[in-house]
Amino acid sequence: MTDDQKIEIQNSSTGKTTRVDRTKYEAVRKAYLDALPAASPGLTSSEIKQQILPNLPEELFPGGAKVGWWQKAVQLDLEAKQTIVREDTKPLRFRKKSTGRAAKLCLDNRHVRRPS
Repeated sequence: MTDDQKIEIQNSSTGKTTRVDRTKYEAVRKAYLDALPAASPGLTSSEIKQQILPNLPEELFPGGAKVGWWQKAVQLDLEAKQTIVREDTKPLRFRKKSTGRAAKLCLDNRHVRRPS
C-alpha cells in the first residue's frame, strides 16, 4: 500500500498516531458522522454500529468484518480532533461537538446576549 493510500489518525487515549488504510477510514468516518447526533444524549457504541453497518461498502467490510476495530479507531481519532464528545454517562454515549452560537445556547444560555 502506498503512502497516499494511508492516512494518519490519532488516539485520544494515548496521544499516539497510526497510519491506516485511507479508503476504509474515510468510509467508516462518513458513516459514523452521518449516524451521530449533535444533541445529547448521543448514541452508545452499539447503537452507532447498528446504524453504520448498512452504510458501509460490502467490498471493504465483507459481512461486517473488522467494523468494530475501525469504529473504535474512528471514534478515538474524532475525539482527539475534538469533532465528537464523549458524554459522561453509563453506558458511554457519543455525539457531535456543538459549535458556534447554537452551542452556547445549549451549554449555557448566560453567554448569549439578549435584546434589552
